[in-house]
Amino acid sequence: MNLNKELYSIIFKRKSFHLFRNIGNDSISANDIENIKEIYKTLIPLCPDIKTAIKIVPANETNCKRGQQFCILLYSEKRDNYLQNIGYLGEQLDLYLVSQNIGTLWFGIGKTNEPSFDGLDFIIMIAISKVDDERKFRKDMFKSKRKSMDEIWLGEPLGGISDIVRFAPSACNTQPWLVEHTDTLLNVYRYKKQGKRGIMPADKVSFYNQIDIGIFLCFLDLCLQHKDIKYEVQLYTDNGADEEKTLNAVYKILS
Repeated sequence: MNLNKELYSIIFKRKSFHLFRNIGNDSISANDIENIKEIYKTLIPLCPDIKTAIKIVPANETNCKRGQQFCILLYSEKRDNYLQNIGYLGEQLDLYLVSQNIGTLWFGIGKTNEPSFDGLDFIIMIAISKVDDERKFRKDMFKSKRKSMDEIWLGEPLGGISDIVRFAPSACNTQPWLVEHTDTLLNVYRYKKQGKRGIMPADKVSFYNQIDIGIFLCFLDLCLQHKDIKYEVQLYTDNGADEEKTLNAVYKILS
């Protein structure tokens, strides 16, 4: 199914607010909270059979201390590719929030007082705060610190896609993705350069990088759909193995 095409342009605006400072005195209202809950119900899941939910709580109800006003807690049942699914849904929500001048931060290693909700398990949180001026968001996405296109895309590039998807956010900026383009196929891998994991605890790398792949697939779908490229997707189960390359999805370009 097609994502909300209006989210594509927000890719160029979004930034991760690692600290919510100098963002003005505007507050997220009760009406904003209700709108976020309603918007979440309209988002397109990567895996429709997996149940998910969100809960929005005040900042002091989590261990996230970045100056945010609220945290969105994302919950899911644990089934094959549930982490990719929560990343895919969460990134759509992330981009929607930015469109409303709400700053965001995917906060890994987050803890909450409510490890379960509606029978679902807590997975990850997104910290949020209202920003008083959209000029405080990203001014030039291409100045962001990212791997080069050649590092994440093997084979012939796709104009307006290969050079954009690499700006997807990821845990500790690990950018754990690799696309191999051959003929009409795009093979998307969770990629881990052996011996490198950044500052993440070793036992958490695979967990968060699977969420990252879901975020990346959201960017990839938005870019393909923006270009009106028709395609089919086959997802593959990622069991979180500590391997260099783990196939997550194969895209077949139809036109």
